[in-house]
Amino acid sequence: MDLTRRDWIRAAAAGCVTLQTGAHAQAGSLKISHQFPSGTLTEGDFRDRLCRRFAADIEKRSNGALKAAVYPGSSLMKTNSQFSALRKGALDMSLVPLSYAGGEVAETNIGLMPALVPTYEVGAAWKTSEVGKLLAKTLDDKGILVLSWIWQAGGVASRTQPLVAPEDAKGQKVRGGSREMDMMLKGAGASVISLPSNEIYAAMQTGAMDAAMTSSTSFISFKLEEIAKHLTTGRNKAYWFMFEPLLMSKEVFAKLPKAQQDIIMTAGAEQEKFATDAARADDKIAADVYAKAGAKVYDIDEPTVRKWQAIARETAWKDFADRNESCKTLLTAAQKLL
Repeated sequence: MDLTRRDWIRAAAAGCVTLQTGAHAQAGSLKISHQFPSGTLTEGDFRDRLCRRFAADIEKRSNGALKAAVYPGSSLMKTNSQFSALRKGALDMSLVPLSYAGGEVAETNIGLMPALVPTYEVGAAWKTSEVGKLLAKTLDDKGILVLSWIWQAGGVASRTQPLVAPEDAKGQKVRGGSREMDMMLKGAGASVISLPSNEIYAAMQTGAMDAAMTSSTSFISFKLEEIAKHLTTGRNKAYWFMFEPLLMSKEVFAKLPKAQQDIIMTAGAEQEKFATDAARADDKIAADVYAKAGAKVYDIDEPTVRKWQAIARETAWKDFADRNESCKTLLTAAQKLL
């Protein structure tokens, strides 16, 4: 049967797609997605820099056999689609706040559980402790591997009065950033406001919101120092800690040669010190930026953390443990590190 010109073009196009897909796989080219602003290896949001450092490292270690392209600012896919895509093998890698997957996998809500991780030292201990092994196993069962264990502290920017201890929350309209954080805030007497982080500035500017919780890095990028008069930092201790790991699809990982798998796991682990150092640096930078703008800056001490933990235990922690036996086991393991 003779091919028409249109049939020939279609066939040729199909052939090209096949060739390109094969070449893509053979070259070991990976795609890394994240929601954060674009930067360079040395400048910009450290989470974007980490992904770029990882990509450069695996290419160097594999002598070019492994390559990875970074897609910042949700340019490859929507933020909340990443976790599901990783599970299906439709996305290779992503650096994403784990709690964003809470609606899909209840256990991941532990990634932003109020006052459960009060310091970077406690967060770092998760990886090799019982809670880390349980969480890694849960994710592995869902088709996802953890390459880099990354924790980032946060705090509170307030428009009119500080929010440091639980007694400060009463009557304030606060954005907590997660269902669990909101539960603790309600327990302390605050009114909760739910909105995306990119809407914090406008809500505080109009007075619709008194205070907002988010990471130190976001406090810097959102320029809230222009309207906030108080900042509670994560420099010392914090009751807001976000788990933002570098994740990889187990399906994609399994298709790579053992030598390349080893390179990926090693490179991922070696980004953890960079992440902690960069996150700590942002805690200090945020405090300096707000102080320079005229805001009063506060640090959290151990007794204050204990007060928040007492409220969290009866609200968010209890709610999480009641979801299923796996959540209860995770929470119990995490509490052993406190």
